Order: sequence, then structure tokens, then C-alpha cells
Amino acid sequence: MLTMKDIVREGHPALREVAEEVGMPASEEDKEILKKMIEFVINSQDPEIAKKHQLRPGIGLAAPQLGILKRMIAVHVTDEKDQLISYALFNPKIISHSTQKSYLTTGEGCLSVDRDVPGFVPRYAKITVKGSDIDGNEVKLRLKGLPSVVFQHEIDHLNGIMFYDHINKQNPFLEPTDAIPIER
Repeated sequence: MLTMKDIVREGHPALREVAEEVGMPASEEDKEILKKMIEFVINSQDPEIAKKHQLRPGIGLAAPQLGILKRMIAVHVTDEKDQLISYALFNPKIISHSTQKSYLTTGEGCLSVDRDVPGFVPRYAKITVKGSDIDGNEVKLRLKGLPSVVFQHEIDHLNGIMFYDHINKQNPFLEPTDAIPIER
């Protein structure tokens, strides 16, 4: 079982590298890592398990956050209709996005960042993501709201980008033009 000690923190070189594509079909080792990643995210949201293992609650995780430079992400989050969006994907890619932006009114956080970084993080309001699930099946998702933000945050990790790279340095709380505010 993964715990917070497995998660690399800010300053670790893996967080600034571009991760490699995972060869398909995925190896058993890669499948095992991806299973553990989604398990971690789910466990971190369970108050009892999180307390017992001192897990910080998370809604997404990318392999580079474990120091593994492979294109793998796990997301477990509910949308505005309380529908569960739970995916563990190999090689996720944003294949299309809206021109309109959105942002979380509370800002973003990250399991690899142990400090509060205030500011709005502009994201695409809607995205379409393509990737492969643990069994190698192609998955195509149309996302908006919080799930869209989470997928963009995790895919950024695969490209060595941290959420705070998107925050306006001069004016962190400058609302992106015509953007949809997302309450969380």
C-alpha cells in the first residue's frame, strides 16, 4: 500500500521531468503501480484509513509524484451531479479543449506540495481526454467542472508542470477573463 512517504515532494527532480509513454500492452509491473495509485487516492478519502496511515486526502495522483517517470494517472472525484469519476489511466492525453477557462475559487493543492500556494489556476473549462485503462481498453472522457481541473492538474505532472506555474505572479487572485468559477 502506498503512503505519504512514497510521494516525492517539491524540489524532487521527477516533478520537473517529462514522463515517458507507457508501452502497450502495459507490463504487469506498470499495472501494479497504477492499481496502487488508484488505491492510494481512494484510501486517502476514507477518514478511517487516512487517519490510520496518516494519508493526506487527495483526488488525483500522477506517477511522477512517486518518482516514476511514466505517463500514468489516477483520479477519484465526484462531479457537480455527485457522479463518481474514477479512472486509472495509462498515457492520458487531452485531445481537445474549450477556449473558455475555469478555475477553482479555493485554488489548487497538491500531495507533493506541503505548503499553501494561494491564487487562481486557470484551466480549460471543458476537455476531452483519451487514454488506456488498466486492461488496455481505450477510454475517451468528456469532462468539465472539478473533474476537468483534476485531469489537467495530473496530466500537467506528466509534463513536469506544477499547478502554481499557472498562477499569475503579479496578481495571484486575478480572475481569468470570462472564466467559470468552480466552488469546491
